[in-house]
Amino acid sequence: MAEALLTFTDRGLYCPEGDFHIDPWRPVPRALITHGHSDHARTGHGTYLAPHQALPVIRHRLGPIRAEGIGFGEARHINGVTVSFHPAGHVPGSAQIRLERGGEVWVVSGDYKTEADGLSEPFEPLRCHTFISECTFGLPLFRWESQARVAARIADWWQENRQAGKTSVLAAYGLGKAQRLITMLPGLGPILTHGAVEETTRILREQGYAIPATTRVTAGVDARSHPGALVIAPPSALGSAWARRFGPVAEAFASGWMALRGIRRRRGHATGFVISDHADWPGLNAAIRATGAERVFVTHGYTAPFRRWLEEQGYDAGIVQTEFGGDDAGDGDLPETGEAQASP
Repeated sequence: MAEALLTFTDRGLYCPEGDFHIDPWRPVPRALITHGHSDHARTGHGTYLAPHQALPVIRHRLGPIRAEGIGFGEARHINGVTVSFHPAGHVPGSAQIRLERGGEVWVVSGDYKTEADGLSEPFEPLRCHTFISECTFGLPLFRWESQARVAARIADWWQENRQAGKTSVLAAYGLGKAQRLITMLPGLGPILTHGAVEETTRILREQGYAIPATTRVTAGVDARSHPGALVIAPPSALGSAWARRFGPVAEAFASGWMALRGIRRRRGHATGFVISDHADWPGLNAAIRATGAERVFVTHGYTAPFRRWLEEQGYDAGIVQTEFGGDDAGDGDLPETGEAQASP
């Protein structure tokens, strides 16, 4: 009997025949990377293979690395395994990884969302026999409003704050969510950015992503120089001395976790906008159906209930224990559910 195309190890997803890992969390000789969030792209690997569109941010975050880019849809043969990268729709440059050997196809989703956001390469459904799916928001209560509706809510909040003489400070993760928000809210007024957000935004602009102009917050850039501005900053900036430079402020956090009132209260966010770079419950189910897969492994999120749901739908389902989800640049910070992940 042929060896499994992928195995689940304490270093990450491993392809024995190809002798490579996918998004490993401990150092390995050869790593295939789905995207630049720091829980998926980590330091210490011998070589890296990632989409061309993801590599500039990965290099910026990791420093000098031995890395090679690959185009979306380009087939690469690695020790008898055919590998290709396909858009995941999660953030700019993010990919799913397809593996094929002797007609058997596995797909590793990485992180993904199915709603096109106008910035990231849209999610591409891939047919396969085995699908490894994230399920960060794998409960029926997670159902996202359209991006247009969320944009309108943010615009109304921004305008109300402006009329009250307050600067609007909106917290968003620095790769993907921040640039998505900038793109969603053009022409409503000046948008200022924290240095961490602006640096990533600059890299993406230089790659050709159409992100409207913003102004980096430096000395002298404040509420007086840019009255009525919207400030986009990392979550760590909320309530900080950095934010207080803008005088009276109204703060909000943009995240899928804002769908849970308990999370908002515990984290002290009076205002939350529910917008995620991960698939919601309908998106997860639609993506899995589109694969035609008979076997589905789920990872990082509400894995136990989502696995039970998939089994009820007739799938051969399992759980992959990973160290994804604790990233400071993605939606992956889990609430305190007390849920433990189990081995497959």
